[in-house]
Amino acid sequence: MYRVLDIIKGTTVDGPGFRTAIYFAGCSHQCPGCHNPQSWDFNGGKEMSLEDLMEIIEEEDFDVTLTGGDPLYKPGSIAILAKAIKESGHTVWLYTGFTIEEILASPSLSIPLPYIDTIVEGPFIQSLRDPDLPFRGSSNQRIIHNPYSL
Repeated sequence: MYRVLDIIKGTTVDGPGFRTAIYFAGCSHQCPGCHNPQSWDFNGGKEMSLEDLMEIIEEEDFDVTLTGGDPLYKPGSIAILAKAIKESGHTVWLYTGFTIEEILASPSLSIPLPYIDTIVEGPFIQSLRDPDLPFRGSSNQRIIHNPYSL
């Protein structure tokens, strides 16, 4: 089961083109200035099954963004979902407050990487906020395509 705060269908702000963005509950980064502090609660939102999520993804037929909160607090279940999304023919973007260095150093955090096309990584840092940056909130955050190749 997945704890989902919201699903935004047809968004254009969470990656290129029209996308289905799934906002997962739970984040311990708690970055000052976070645009989504209601996502910090790991018990927020509602439970949804893999089948529920895939039904919405297939119905909308957009590429998918996994965000939150931070999806990497549940790397095993996110890997299962990302694999199913990839097998359905869609690209997967993932937003996380962990850096790529932290992810690559952790066997558990890196579990989803084979199924992620692009990762937007790093904590939001309010003093580095830049509203002109595409698909990220602060200049320290990096957009890494094909992170599994690292």
